Amino acid sequence: MQLRYKTTALAAAFAMVASGAFAQNTAAEASKRVQELPPADVNILASYYSQDGNHSPVTGGIGTEELTDVTPTVIVNVPLDTVTNLLVNFGMDFYSSASTDKIDYNVSSASSSDMRTHINVGLSRRNSLSRVTKSVTVGGSNEYDYNSFSLAGSWAQESQDGNREVSFAGQIFIDKWKIIYPIELRGRGDLVDTDKRQSFNFTATVSQVITKRFQASLTADVVYQTGLLSTPFHRVYVQEQEEALVEQLPDSRLKFPIGLRANYYISDLLTARMFYRFYTDDWGITGNTIELETPFKMGPFFSIYPFYRFHTQTAADYFAPYKEHSLSEEFYTSDYDLSELSSHKVGLGVRYSPLFGVAKFGLPFTSNDTKLKSIELRASQYWRSDGLKAFLISTDLGFTIPSE
Repeated sequence: MQLRYKTTALAAAFAMVASGAFAQNTAAEASKRVQELPPADVNILASYYSQDGNHSPVTGGIGTEELTDVTPTVIVNVPLDTVTNLLVNFGMDFYSSASTDKIDYNVSSASSSDMRTHINVGLSRRNSLSRVTKSVTVGGSNEYDYNSFSLAGSWAQESQDGNREVSFAGQIFIDKWKIIYPIELRGRGDLVDTDKRQSFNFTATVSQVITKRFQASLTADVVYQTGLLSTPFHRVYVQEQEEALVEQLPDSRLKFPIGLRANYYISDLLTARMFYRFYTDDWGITGNTIELETPFKMGPFFSIYPFYRFHTQTAADYFAPYKEHSLSEEFYTSDYDLSELSSHKVGLGVRYSPLFGVAKFGLPFTSNDTKLKSIELRASQYWRSDGLKAFLISTDLGFTIPSE
């Protein structure tokens, strides 16, 4: 981008020899283009999550599921010019888990806590004439027993009147496990066939402005996974013996989620946001999810939004509780995430976003004022039919950094 501006300045210098007035106009237009470059957006997010339950898959579907997770994340969106944006998403998870600590039955072992890091870097570009936006994203994550690389791309076409958009997106994940077995099963050779996993996601979305008050979108996904889809340190206990087995699941999985989202503008004070998702896969799980969020304006810059989510699903073909599997089965798991269940999530969000920002301050690398434009806080309680309970609280600080 610096080269582009240097080229413009050089062209203006040559033009000055021919016409001083023309050179002044050219310089003024170039300066205007620079000034009109949108500001960079920076979001600093943080969340605290805690859960507890009595169906840990690490100990065969019984035992504590106690876990805490602290997640700081930074998302930066930088306009490189008027049609090109750079997006960087970087975050970490610091978690402590009593259930994974049972992998080797050693209290406060290395598996009791860990840190996961992840980063995604994307580039998007919009063609104003064709109204097409294209993007590409590369990312990765790493933790003590797992690392992942991802590559994604998308294409979106907006209608001429701006009321409709059709988009397609694809994403590939290439993952590798560090195989860790339960301590009593180590030294017996390979208990799983591979240490790799690949996932291929394809998404199609249609968004439509139906009326001035009503907007909706329909999203359909196809997800195909292959490789190691079980977790090597999940135990399974069968009827015929006391010693545990290692969880075994098929080496492929095909998922078909379909989601419908609708937003209805009721009044200047109230909006309804509704979401429904249907899910099915070739492991036998069928699920339905309904979510409702109702932002309510308490003033021109302050809003609250209660939300509720209900989910229900059938069990996977390969699930059974503790000691209910048989040695004759080829695949088996006692992970209650794959069981028949229903769940509820209820929460409240608060957002403060004044017209001229919450505060302004200077940064060392820019001469313009950086603006804290919004503050958001969300808290929710989650519980499901198998006894698992969780609490989540998160914050989002939104900043804008003007271009130089």
